Amino acid sequence: MNLLVPADPAPFTVINANGSSPFLLTGDHAGRAIPSALGDLGVGPADWSRHIAIDIGVREMGLELARLLDAPFIFQNYSRLVIDCNRDPARDDAIPASSDGTDIGGNQGLTETDRLARVASIHAPYHASISEMISARLAAGQETILFALHSFTPILDEIRRPWSVGVLHAAGRIDFATCLLDALRRLPIEVGDNAPYAMDETDYSMPFHALSNDLRYAEIEVRQDLISQGEGQSFWAAQLRDAMEEAWQRLT
Repeated sequence: MNLLVPADPAPFTVINANGSSPFLLTGDHAGRAIPSALGDLGVGPADWSRHIAIDIGVREMGLELARLLDAPFIFQNYSRLVIDCNRDPARDDAIPASSDGTDIGGNQGLTETDRLARVASIHAPYHASISEMISARLAAGQETILFALHSFTPILDEIRRPWSVGVLHAAGRIDFATCLLDALRRLPIEVGDNAPYAMDETDYSMPFHALSNDLRYAEIEVRQDLISQGEGQSFWAAQLRDAMEEAWQRLT
């Protein structure tokens, strides 16, 4: 049932696995690779550069943030149009038939075997890697705060979204997320509290990893136009580093 062939990228990448930081960074939508067996999924070249295919800027910002914090960073190499790793794989929208006005032809009319192949080849290995790192860190007595990196499109459904950054949280140990909100609000920017998205039943990664292990956590959303280029990626990595360290210091 393996969808991938040797020439395809691995389903995930792990950077700085032995980092000393309490933070474990993840990037559910950091890549835009497509398994060679799936062609272009019926999606035109322009759409592969849009937010529907990838969280723009997250991979590069995450690499810099991992360096600044000495933190591990696990990120997905495949596009969210192949399978969305922040969705329960049983949900229909884990493999979207359309996204923000674009039909995804290669995702329409899939058999159960087709769906399971994407889960087994991409979704499951990615989450197994995160689970294994969390288990190893907990066994070693290493503090672990799960920090999920995402980015959001500045305009959705013709509505401009004013936030520069948003912090998502819901149940469980939200004290770090609350402290992070306070730290970010000291910046001269508009900060969203569960905005532009709220953490809800569509989210998979945080409930699966953070809540099940009683970990502190936060899911971050940075507006994509702010991190589409190298200068912005470096700037926001530094801003997040400072805010994360301030929030953590308040809890220790």
